[in-house]
Formats: sequence, structure tokens, C-alpha cells
Amino acid sequence: MPAISALPFRLAVCNELFEKRDFAESCRMLRKAGWQGLELAPFTLTPDPTKTTAAERKQIRDIMASEGIAFAGMHWLMVTPPGLHVTTPDAAVRRKSWEFLDKLIDFCADLGPNGVMVFGSPKQRSSTGGLSPEDATRYFIEGMASIAPHAAARGVTICIEPLSASQADVLLSLEEAAAIVKQIGSPSIQTIYDPHNAVDEKEPPEVLVNRYFEIIRHVHLNELDGTYPRPGGGYNFRPVLQVLKNRGYAGWLSMEIFDFSPGAEKIITEAGAYLRDEISKLA
Repeated sequence: MPAISALPFRLAVCNELFEKRDFAESCRMLRKAGWQGLELAPFTLTPDPTKTTAAERKQIRDIMASEGIAFAGMHWLMVTPPGLHVTTPDAAVRRKSWEFLDKLIDFCADLGPNGVMVFGSPKQRSSTGGLSPEDATRYFIEGMASIAPHAAARGVTICIEPLSASQADVLLSLEEAAAIVKQIGSPSIQTIYDPHNAVDEKEPPEVLVNRYFEIIRHVHLNELDGTYPRPGGGYNFRPVLQVLKNRGYAGWLSMEIFDFSPGAEKIITEAGAYLRDEISKLA
């Protein structure tokens, strides 16, 4: 098995799979299994991360650092508090939701440098209240543009995440994401590649990743059914990984999965070994 330092990529894990486990213990387990970073779902830490104190943020940051784990960023940004929606025709709710995200930028920046905020949140961005997807998309772009300067000032990159049509009706492809990134025109607004969420794409993933490489700042790893990467899992990660290596990708490869039933220890041990082996075989 290749040494971690010999790999061309940094490997992170999204923290929901640790569920109720102690945060420090989770970081310790992760490092022991050969991972370097942790991507946080804010709702797993607190119902409203924007209300955490400076001391509480420092404690989270210090625990990761003491266990040798880097902060990779955040995802599942709007699970809590309840009642948020960024494309609703209700202007007051929409304003409150974008203000929440603006404050979340500070939370992200306070946890570590160069963090990403992966904006998936299908329930909080899909059209509602009789709006068409086109109108909802317009509100989405307006809101994202409004928080871009703050993100840039704090060194945070917001990655708008294309989702499958089964999850949302706003922003469903890397092509759409690229158009929004171009329209906003801020280095703080970029995109992400995630195999599980790209099931509706018509072209091979390696073609898409190569085409949109310049705006892909984060990569999630998972099997198409949302389980963890492993031998026999079914998804061939190597073509995408080869493109990323060839193009000099400097962001995180972060495992985000949705089935935690095998248990955190088994998942991070087997997935880590498998991914390091796959990466070692790249040309």
C-alpha cells in the first residue's frame, strides 16, 4: 500500500458516517485509517452553526488539528435550522436564507483556511410556491452572486453542486453549473463533481471532468447507489482520477456516502485502502 504522502491527492471523509460518535474519536479513527481531511455537515455539530461562539469554533478547529486532520470544508449546508429556502417566492424567507448562508461563510472560514462550501441542499433550492424552475434558478443565481464577495474576502469557495432530476429541478448538470459560474464571474463560486449526483449526465464522467476541470474545486467519491467505494462496488473511479492527476488537481477527494450501515470503522478502512490502491495504479 502506498504511503499517504506519496499520493497525488488528499483524501477526506464527510463526517455524517460517524453519526453520534465523539468528534475527537472520529478524527482519530480517520487519521488511523489513512485519511487526511474531514468535511463537515454543520447540522451534525449544532442546530445553528451561525450562532456558535468564537470559542466553540476554535474548539472544533483545535480538535481536528490535535488529531492530525485537516478541515476540508462543509456540505449539507441547510439541513438546519428549519424553514430555510433560497428560491421561494416568499421574499422574507429567501432573504433570511441567503443571510444564513452569508453567516455560514464565516463559520467555514473560522474552522480552517481554504474551505469549500458544497451547495447541494435539494429541498432548499428546488422550485416551490408555484415558481417555475427557470424563475427559481434566477433567484438562485441572484442569491449566490450576493454572497460571492464575502466568500472571496474570507477565502471560502462555494461549490454549486449539480444534482440528479430525482433530487431537484434547479441546476441539474455540470453544463448548467458552468453557465452559472461564468455568469457570476467570481473565483469564490465554482462547482463540484460527484458520481452519485451525475447519473443523468449524457457523456462519460472523465470527458465532463476534463471539460469543466478549470471550475471543479471539489470532488466527492461514492458508488452510484450512494454506498462507499470498494472492490466490486461497480463504479470505475480510475478514468476520472486519471484526468484529475493529468490536470494537476489540487483539491480534496472527499468520500460522501448515504449508507452508514456497515459501520464507520469498516467503511473508512476498506474505502481508504481501495482508493489508495486505485490511485497508485494511475499512469
